[in-house]
Amino acid sequence: MLIRVKDREKAFPEGTTVRACLEALDAFPRGTLAALSGGVVRELNDPLDQDCSLQPLTLEHEEGRRVYERSLRFVMLLALKHLFPYQQVRIEYSVGYGVFVRLPGMQLHRQDIVKLENEMRRIIDLDLAFVRRQWTREDAIAYFEEEKQPDKVELLKRRPVPYFNMYSIDGMWEYFYGAMTVSTGYVRVFTLFELRGGFVLQLPAGKDFDHAAPYVYRPRHLEIFQQSADWCSILGISNVSDVSRMIDEKRLRNFIRVNEVLHESALNDIARRIHEENKHIVLLAGPSSSGKTTFAGRLAVHLQMFGHPSRRISMDDFYRNREDMPKDSEGNPDLETPEGLDLDLLSSTLNSLLAGEEVFMPGFDFVDGERDYLTPPTSLAPGEIIILEGIHGLNPEVSKDLPPDEIYRIFVSALTCLNLDDHNRIRTTDVRLLRRVVRDNLFRGTPPEETLALWPSVRRGEEAYIFKYQENADSMFNTALHYELPILKLFVYDMLKAVPASSSEYLLARRLIKILNYLPDVDRSLLDEIPPLSLLREFIGGCTLDEE
Repeated sequence: MLIRVKDREKAFPEGTTVRACLEALDAFPRGTLAALSGGVVRELNDPLDQDCSLQPLTLEHEEGRRVYERSLRFVMLLALKHLFPYQQVRIEYSVGYGVFVRLPGMQLHRQDIVKLENEMRRIIDLDLAFVRRQWTREDAIAYFEEEKQPDKVELLKRRPVPYFNMYSIDGMWEYFYGAMTVSTGYVRVFTLFELRGGFVLQLPAGKDFDHAAPYVYRPRHLEIFQQSADWCSILGISNVSDVSRMIDEKRLRNFIRVNEVLHESALNDIARRIHEENKHIVLLAGPSSSGKTTFAGRLAVHLQMFGHPSRRISMDDFYRNREDMPKDSEGNPDLETPEGLDLDLLSSTLNSLLAGEEVFMPGFDFVDGERDYLTPPTSLAPGEIIILEGIHGLNPEVSKDLPPDEIYRIFVSALTCLNLDDHNRIRTTDVRLLRRVVRDNLFRGTPPEETLALWPSVRRGEEAYIFKYQENADSMFNTALHYELPILKLFVYDMLKAVPASSSEYLLARRLIKILNYLPDVDRSLLDEIPPLSLLREFIGGCTLDEE
């Protein structure tokens, strides 16, 4: 068989492992965890039996990070089983370059976390092999029933496939929905931080394979996650199987109603604070597909209830002309950097409006890449509040020339707290990407492959320019709806299935499909239950905010 890595190729006997091929082709960089072949992640000890191309995966690649995290989570779960054998473990949400973990019903203290780290390092030093075996669905269900893991039992019961890849270290078996490293010795770099009765399992970041990323304490971010967890408790859900049970019991319609009311209540609290603090500029920021546009419209409705008309302004209208815009590494206009905005024009326009003056509001034509002034001059009505929406809304450079006492800052993002099961979370970035694929296809005519291809650059922009300013917010709002994933599945599943194996975006499409496979199917009649002002309507259509 002929194995290729970039411009090198070599013939190998059938059965040669991925690692042996990479090493023979001098393509095994430091930190290699697995390899990518034809849109599929191959473990290093996988034997190959046909011609293929290989790409080594390290922590610099998103899929490499996921392999590392899965393997480290397994080490952690084994260590917790050794120390606290009868305790439930729940891996919840991302915290910077780590994940937050708690043991429901047990308050962990510093000495417990020190013991856990020591036990994890002992397991890693033993360099125990991750053993992969194919189990029948029935055998897997029986095992997890015996292990008192009803979350996995319920999830696997609903998957109509006969076999699963199970993994074991030291006699403990787990199901992790993806590839693993060869052994525990591959995940030596980590640290643990005590946090809110649980802890953060912190991974390395970027190109630094030798050190865990420093933990950045973000209290507002944690508060909004706690609010979401409280909502899950009110709604009676933790995992995907809970949503499936609601469908079986014909309770999903009421679930949608209560979820929307919780959103409405949180929105009203924010509008009340803006009113009571007598603010006149709302700076609204958030990452891609967080629902900023619909949030801005709904906030305007709530402010109207407190006697304030609102003027919604998009920061996108203040982009520089294409020839004046900074370029990205490929020479294209960089729409992610704040330097692409004419911040002087933005400040002067807003200050003139606040002073009661008439101004010409710009618009930006993304097709021509030119700014225009096609609307008549305008001024603010008495008591009118400006809602300025854009990804850079919380960047201090945007507000440095605005009156500080007039500003109220809001950060919105979709922070799902719904897990596949207790040990496998659904990443918030994956939910936002599903939203974006649906919206771009329905309303912008963008093929899913194109949206998927752009996503890495979008994520780099978010990390560089958006998330680091989120703690500047006066309020945070979680736009996630705990019922949205089965609804999104109605729209996006067939789109992703149509991405061919030959596509460079096949790996990402396949990863999203694997999540969707565990979500229950719902009837399209449920769409009638989703209110016209729901945040979800921004992505699936039917929003009436701008209709007269």
